[in-house]
Amino acid sequence: MKSLPRPGVYSADELNIIELLSSLSQIYESGKAGAVAIFLGVAKAESRLGKEVKYLEIESYVENANLVIGEICREVMEKHNVAYVGIWHLQGRFRPGEPVVLVAVAGKHRALVFNALREAVERYKKEPALFKKEAYSDGSHAWITE
Repeated sequence: MKSLPRPGVYSADELNIIELLSSLSQIYESGKAGAVAIFLGVAKAESRLGKEVKYLEIESYVENANLVIGEICREVMEKHNVAYVGIWHLQGRFRPGEPVVLVAVAGKHRALVFNALREAVERYKKEPALFKKEAYSDGSHAWITE
């Protein structure tokens, strides 16, 4: 089985999140992890203001984003005493319903894993240099802060 890609930012051409999701058995198949939690972020069809979203555009400062995502993974693993944390974020243009980010955490107990997953998700939403713009069906667009 192919090893998991390093956590970080990828184009949709480089990484298929659904295929990656099916490969995650590598983080628990040894039996050392009693719990695995996964967050799959998907492009939304409706904005927070109720506008119809035509597409979501995600850009990044890749070097910074990869560095920060790596730091988040390491720090969350240490803080919550879990065996694995991975964050894979896509960049490019996405239609509503397409996956854009996958966060996976494995550890001994579900409480540790859930807490680690929440922190990893909250931190990737704020810390890496990722920029998201929604384009609406009415021709307007807006940069999203979270």
